[in-house]
Amino acid sequence: MSGQAGSGGGGAGPPPASAFKSPSTDGKRRSTRFKDEDEYVEVTLDVRGDGDGAVAVRSVKSVAPDAQEAALLDRPAPAAAPGPGGLSSKLRALRRIASGSKRAAVPLAALLRGDRDRPARLDRSVTGAASALRGLQFLNQAAVTEGWPEVEKRFHRLSVDGFLLRSRFGQCIGMVGSEEFAVQIFDSLARRRGITAQVLTKDQLREFWEQLSDPGFDAKLRTFFDMVDKNADGQITEEELKEVLTLTASANKLSKILERVDEYTALIMEELDPDNLGYIEIANLESLLLQPPSQAQSRLVTHSSNISQLISQKLAPAPDRNPLRCAARSLLYFLEDNWKRVWVMALWLAINVGLFAWKFAAYRRHPTFDVMGYCVCVAKGGAETTKFNMALILLPVCRNTITWLRSRTRLGAAVPFNDNINFHKVVAGGVAVGVALHAVTHLTCDFPRLLHASAAAYEPMKAYFGQRRIPNYWWFVKGVEGVTGVIMLVLMAVAYTLAHPWFRRGKLSEGNPLRRLSGFNMFWYSHHLFVIVYIAFIVHGVCLYINRTWYKQTTWMYLAIPLLLYAGERLLRALRSHGLTTVRIEKVAVYPGNVIAIHMSKPHGFSYKSGQYIYVNCGEVSPFEWHPFTITSAPGDDYLSMHIRCRGDWTTSFRALFSQVCRPPAAGQSGLLRADLTSPAAVATAGGKLPKLLIDGPYGAPAQDYRKYDVLLLIGLGIGATPLISIVKDVLNSISAGDERFLTRRVYFYWCTREEGSFEWFRGVMNEVAERDARGDVVELHNHCTSVYEEGDARSALLVMLQALHHAKSGVDVVSGTRVRTHFARPNWRDVFKRVACGHQGQRVGVFYCGDQKVTPELRRLSQDFSHKTTTKFVFHKENF
Repeated sequence: MSGQAGSGGGGAGPPPASAFKSPSTDGKRRSTRFKDEDEYVEVTLDVRGDGDGAVAVRSVKSVAPDAQEAALLDRPAPAAAPGPGGLSSKLRALRRIASGSKRAAVPLAALLRGDRDRPARLDRSVTGAASALRGLQFLNQAAVTEGWPEVEKRFHRLSVDGFLLRSRFGQCIGMVGSEEFAVQIFDSLARRRGITAQVLTKDQLREFWEQLSDPGFDAKLRTFFDMVDKNADGQITEEELKEVLTLTASANKLSKILERVDEYTALIMEELDPDNLGYIEIANLESLLLQPPSQAQSRLVTHSSNISQLISQKLAPAPDRNPLRCAARSLLYFLEDNWKRVWVMALWLAINVGLFAWKFAAYRRHPTFDVMGYCVCVAKGGAETTKFNMALILLPVCRNTITWLRSRTRLGAAVPFNDNINFHKVVAGGVAVGVALHAVTHLTCDFPRLLHASAAAYEPMKAYFGQRRIPNYWWFVKGVEGVTGVIMLVLMAVAYTLAHPWFRRGKLSEGNPLRRLSGFNMFWYSHHLFVIVYIAFIVHGVCLYINRTWYKQTTWMYLAIPLLLYAGERLLRALRSHGLTTVRIEKVAVYPGNVIAIHMSKPHGFSYKSGQYIYVNCGEVSPFEWHPFTITSAPGDDYLSMHIRCRGDWTTSFRALFSQVCRPPAAGQSGLLRADLTSPAAVATAGGKLPKLLIDGPYGAPAQDYRKYDVLLLIGLGIGATPLISIVKDVLNSISAGDERFLTRRVYFYWCTREEGSFEWFRGVMNEVAERDARGDVVELHNHCTSVYEEGDARSALLVMLQALHHAKSGVDVVSGTRVRTHFARPNWRDVFKRVACGHQGQRVGVFYCGDQKVTPELRRLSQDFSHKTTTKFVFHKENF
């Protein structure tokens, strides 16, 4: 490469040394020209006059050589049209990486590296555009792993006469679900090779595949650049960039970016086209992608890499071929994680077995045994366990008692109160088994034997069944015992069926005729049929065939205390909700995703813990139904708030009712509809339109145990973030207040949602936490939008770049609209646990999860694995309702 320099315009000859090595102190501007093959580039430098030796690159541009230069080279003067990857592009990239350009706008690289003072809240992101785009992928890992043989098989299946249609290209290479994006890739690869046909041969497809699956950075960058560069001129114009950004936002279902696509396109052009040339070259993208990581990030990676490797080695499955030793280790781990459940279940089973054996042995010596045999022993044994379980089943649903025992006593150290609903279901299964043993043996064995007994054998039975012989089988059914038994069986069958998740959660298909019986309402009403069941059960237990002495009948003895306790609970709820706990609605907000947020006044003396929930009744929707909702406000707030996801019939009617009193939000407010009734004028305007709410609670939940742990890992899916939001706020309040008794000092919060509109639900809370904990020393927030393709995927590449640019300049995320950076796709939970384990060795981490049941096994297994094989102890908690 040769060069020439001059002042102002640059003359012929080699550049003087003073132009670079010893700049003058007169504050002048210097220019120089460089030549590389047929391209001439002019570089303009600003030389400071303060004596500090600073030189700043002013501009880099391609120029045409003058006539004298052309004559010296003995060739015609070429046009000043820089090509992609030419000398001008390289120098511009060098300028962006190494120079101190005095642009008015701060470059993204400087903001990400922290080279310029700015508010600390802008530095909450740990993932920059460079690291996110470095792994640019056009195919998912599964497609790459399958390799060309699988693509070849799909080609033979999808091709027509040996040609693959353009519309089937995405399906053939494994890019399913993004057909429009795949077509754009097809067009870019075809343009690069001069292919104008809308079909591909197998050889051409293999060439396309090899470029897409090439792991090299240059190949990925070239493919991505060609996809955006529609006319293949080596330059990306603003219109081309806008078209691809629109396609990317549509493929990832991000409507808010589509609404502001012009603004975001201009932002990208401003960053990658600092000289306002009107286009972007491949070197501009490359300079951004190859920015070095920040020093803080480098130190973090270096600090934890060794620990991470050790943890990975410990988590690797040990080669142990001894089945007994493996089984013993698994049993030990199971007992260590579930010892509370084990002893409770063992005690319950032992009591049931003991009662059954006691009654079985008693009737083995009873006169009826001579006629009915062991059938009567089994029937009476089953009846005894049913009495016990019918009494026990009420205790797990005594919510006030459970909450008091959980909060005010130390029984929680040995009793798994968090599993009260699960234990309720287990006891219900015990009731079903006892009823089956009792009813089946009576109907199929005892009664037929009694009917066919000889006169001599029946003689002792007259004391129990009367002097006259039983005429027929229906005599048993028509009696009080038979009628009450049939009533109980029918109502239990209805209640058990409608309590199944298929019915309770409305999972039946649209065409199923039983769908009308699904939903929470049917579950709620059918469960209250147990009032009739208990009445029939008591009558059935009093009107016995064999034992009619009241003090020898045990049914009422089993039920007396549980029924009184449960009746007292319901009375307390009624008194507390109808006057003792009154609420006034202050704010209402209706959000995207069928979510409504209610802010209420906090009743006098109402005390609760983060993670607890309340029952809500709205008489205008249904005067009898009460539904549980988590409290999202913190205990230190002067109001109560709850966020309700409207899915069933009750919540849908509830949302429609409040939508009538709401109006579109004012500027700067979130939500679709809002009503602010904190001012007297607003209350007067609303008048009597506001529905009246009754609340009952608070009640204990697994999430309220968060204060027991040094570190918290909070994981919420969708509306499951509600109990965790309150915890995050309470942790900040407690630490800010200097509460020395508060153990928790670090919180990791992961919230995953499919819809970008969901981030509006807690936008205010997210911004508040980000502002109060600007450095992220206490709470580390991670939002994940799972509708967007993972970071590194070509379908989200522009979004990652746009996100980094926008957040670095304004401190606001383009997806969530908050100060918290949004990650794309689901987190790798194993990496999350590993990161927490690296940073908190020897500490106890409380893992609190609320969301889809499908994720529960994975999170529970990871908690157990990392607890057993590292020094960090993870304790898993799952919300049940």
